[in-house]
Amino acid sequence: MISAIRKFFAPVDMTTGVPWKKIAMFTIPMVLGNIAQQLYNTVDSIVVGKFVGDNALAAVGSASPIFNLLLVLFIGISVGTSVMVSQYYGARDRKQLSHAIGCSITLTAIASVFIMIVGSLLVRPLLEMLNTPVSIIDWCESYLIVLMLGIAGVAYYNILSGVLRGMGDSFSALIYLLIATVINIVLDVWFVAGFGLGVFGVALATVIAQAVSALLCFRKLMKMTDLFDINLEVLKPNKHHSFTMIRLGLPSGITQAIMSMAMIIVQSLTNSFGEMFIAANVIIMRVDGFAMMPNMSFGNSMTTFTGQNVGAKQYDRVEQGAKQGAIMAVGVSTAITALILIFGKYLMGVFTTTEELIQLSVNMMRILAPGYIAMALTQSLSGVMRGAGDTMTPMWISLLTTVGVRVPIAYGISFLTRTPELPTGRSECIFISLLLSWCCGALLNFIAYKRGGWKKKAVQ
Repeated sequence: MISAIRKFFAPVDMTTGVPWKKIAMFTIPMVLGNIAQQLYNTVDSIVVGKFVGDNALAAVGSASPIFNLLLVLFIGISVGTSVMVSQYYGARDRKQLSHAIGCSITLTAIASVFIMIVGSLLVRPLLEMLNTPVSIIDWCESYLIVLMLGIAGVAYYNILSGVLRGMGDSFSALIYLLIATVINIVLDVWFVAGFGLGVFGVALATVIAQAVSALLCFRKLMKMTDLFDINLEVLKPNKHHSFTMIRLGLPSGITQAIMSMAMIIVQSLTNSFGEMFIAANVIIMRVDGFAMMPNMSFGNSMTTFTGQNVGAKQYDRVEQGAKQGAIMAVGVSTAITALILIFGKYLMGVFTTTEELIQLSVNMMRILAPGYIAMALTQSLSGVMRGAGDTMTPMWISLLTTVGVRVPIAYGISFLTRTPELPTGRSECIFISLLLSWCCGALLNFIAYKRGGWKKKAVQ
């Protein structure tokens, strides 16, 4: 029994065995972990929506694009670390693996201090630039300031769990996140319903819970000295590993920045439709977070699977796994889309009892839902390319679909549908533009994968 439990917590070698089985077994804990991760934001929304009101719900949602924009440094470090760790682990290179992990720990500390200072100063100006309604701007600022000051916990959990996944251990990260999720839920209710702290309380609960999960990940890594070393020598950033991490991670960081900027630009349009639509958008994005989880999980699994097998120079196995992983991802996403279309009204009703808000959310979600199938293909194939070391191609595709498709279509439809009754146009433009950008992304990622340029990008 004890040996079986230990097996779950041990790193998984994805260079042997049936590809789809290894991918599936690695993905399942990640899906569960992503469910727990999504519960952070969802519980925040439910608690403030039920105990404070719809405006507080809108405030928490309006803050998300800005917070995501300020996280781009960590996205870059995380992706670069994950690719390097998976390839060095697949190649059984202890020295390089140790330096990659040590370098990521130090760079995360530097980035955390930077975001803590700069992020806190930028919060209010960004909210004002977005024309955030006066009724919710103070709540938004309070929520974001707390998250900025506690950024280290969020950052280190994401970086260190990425290190664990790169070595094939998705189970440990799941357990630690589940523990933190329970803490977050308890503190959310305690701070908001018990102490009446409002959005400040939910932000504080999130920071504390994320810090706990980060500490647990660090404790786990300290017990894995049979695979790598952690000492002052490897913690000192060196030119080679720092540059490689930035080279691999920067495109993903830029991608996240572009997507966050697009969300901010579209958020400005969203705000023009009023508090009711802002609140509906928040609800949809919370449901979207759960619907997108399998896609993100399959994408991360394909990155680890590809990284380990590229490190072991097994390219035929990578292509076999890519096909099987994409089929599984599309199948799961199709089932989720069907469930959303059938039970959408009940899902929206979890967040609010306002009938008008529920119906508005359902109508918008019906537009967006089919796009999850397209995103399944996008995440799987871009995960393969990133795992191989080609992080530039997914970046350019995201840039094109976000800046070249989503933003122009959103504002174009809004402009063309203006009437005296609808001075800012039809609100459906927000979700039609997102659906079309997802479909274009799926097509472009498929073309890029088939061309095979990713095969020449392995970490040296």
